[in-house]
Amino acid sequence: MPGNDTWFEPSDDGLRDSEFPDDEFDDEISETVPCPQCGADVYEDAVQCPACGTYITHEANVWSGRPAWWIVLGLLGILAVILTLAGALLW
Repeated sequence: MPGNDTWFEPSDDGLRDSEFPDDEFDDEISETVPCPQCGADVYEDAVQCPACGTYITHEANVWSGRPAWWIVLGLLGILAVILTLAGALLW
């Protein structure tokens, strides 16, 4: 009934308007990085450059972003395990 505003009955779910979540999204602005191929600005989480079409790979390296002392300590730990196992095999 298009002309009649009484055809809509409010639901009786007990929720007030203030209890509904906001419809607005809090999208944070993503950082951009240069494309390794053409240098165009590309969003950090982009899979492909919109300018040149190059696929962007993000390196997942255990050593990346680690301080030098952490890397040295890790390598010394690995060396200690290898020497311990080698010593155990010689006895």
